Amino acid sequence: MTRVAEAARTLRRYVRELTGEARWDDYVAECAAFGEPPMSRREFERRRDHEREHQAGGRCC
Repeated sequence: MTRVAEAARTLRRYVRELTGEARWDDYVAECAAFGEPPMSRREFERRRDHEREHQAGGRCC
């Protein structure tokens, strides 16, 4: 693999981790491993936002 292609792959993986895109993939893989149907992407994002907003340690004040 060329250095450019490897750098692009690494950058893509890094951006997916920063944006949370990888969490969705992890969730879908976990559901498949347990044989459960995953919730919709929209519901997943709503729950993730709700948890983030209501987490006590996530704020400065």
